Amino acid sequence: MSTPAVEQVAAQPATEQADDANTADVVVVGAGPAGSSAAYWLATAGLDVALVEKTTFPREKVCGDGLTPRGTKALVDMGIDVSESNGWLHNRGLRVVGGGQRLHLDWPELTTFPPFGLVRPRADLDAMLAQQAVNAGARLYDNTSVTDPVLDGTGRVVGVAGKDNRTKRPVRFTAPLVLTCEGVSGKLAQRLDVHRNDKRPLGVAVRRYYTSPKTNDDYLESWLELWDGKPNESDLLPGYGWIFGMGDGTVNAGLGVLNSSAGFGKTDYRAMLTRWLDNTPEEWGLREENAVCPTRGAALPMGFNRTPHYLRGLLLVGDSGGSVNPFNGEGIPYAMESGRFAAEAAVDALKQPAGDARERALLAYPQRMADEWGAYYRLGGIFVKLIGNPKVMQACTRHGLPHPALMRFVLKLLANLSDPAGVTERDLSDRVIGVLTKLTPAVR
Repeated sequence: MSTPAVEQVAAQPATEQADDANTADVVVVGAGPAGSSAAYWLATAGLDVALVEKTTFPREKVCGDGLTPRGTKALVDMGIDVSESNGWLHNRGLRVVGGGQRLHLDWPELTTFPPFGLVRPRADLDAMLAQQAVNAGARLYDNTSVTDPVLDGTGRVVGVAGKDNRTKRPVRFTAPLVLTCEGVSGKLAQRLDVHRNDKRPLGVAVRRYYTSPKTNDDYLESWLELWDGKPNESDLLPGYGWIFGMGDGTVNAGLGVLNSSAGFGKTDYRAMLTRWLDNTPEEWGLREENAVCPTRGAALPMGFNRTPHYLRGLLLVGDSGGSVNPFNGEGIPYAMESGRFAAEAAVDALKQPAGDARERALLAYPQRMADEWGAYYRLGGIFVKLIGNPKVMQACTRHGLPHPALMRFVLKLLANLSDPAGVTERDLSDRVIGVLTKLTPAVR
């Protein structure tokens, strides 16, 4: 399968300093999946949106490039053509490797989500989403770095200041509301003293592309045990891995390590990836001579590890608010969904006069985040603490994989794929997941 080339996304330069051209109803900082999703839904609702991005498209981002059906749905909702003829590689489920076994788990058949996942390089995906936001009416300002929030006399955020990276000249954008979709750094949030909660989950992931005959694969492949040499307890590495076929002659191979692991922050993750892949079958080609790029890494902010998600005119969206799923490290669908939640709250708020009524409408956003994922992420935090111990992961793998029915339930839980009550006649696993989340206090 060949991937169509991604064209430069339509953008415009920012005007130096303050100017009417840089005034909008909402400023969205960062044009990743969270920012482009938010900008799309805001523009679709008829608002004037300034989408400010520090780089140009297409751009490379560290990611596994694989999407579950939850990600597929978020893209379809935005009107993205996810057909194979449009360059998407479809997958039918997850192949789990561990405990000396390989188990194929098809995505569940649900009313809420489509029955297939996707693979697409982030360079393509992000450019496509940004262009979709522009098509909806958002104004994209690329190559423009945001450095600080602009505050009024009461300390409320009423815009952002930064610079045009081309000219190095200062620029400013003003709006009644600002959405920070900057990713894990959360610089604007930090300027308001909203910092990461170190007690909540955080992961580090590294990935590399290799030419490989595994490029065309109907399944995403997840490794629950990583061995440095022949499998034995002393050589079990502290993490989980993936090998995702890209359909273009390459695979995306990577691994993640959680902050609940004893090796977190003390491990050379790039070397760890090489050691693991050197023990995969030779015919797969996952060796240095077949690598097509350097090994790159990124942090995975999980489980709402930066809150509150709204304060003083600033909404934290996607990775800025720690929205990555702690169960499986998936971030794109949660970034896109939180972008939509934030956009809907902003649309409702701007219908109200400035003051208490508008603030009540804006507070609906953090409440919705808590309602949607708060309890589920609390469960995920418990899960992260357990699997941070390689021996616990090994025990779960060896005793769980021989039971396909149990693993199908686990897949639904880890990928957050179940039909909510009232959608359809749910099966037992959906009801169990529903009960678990109802009984768990929500993280905020």
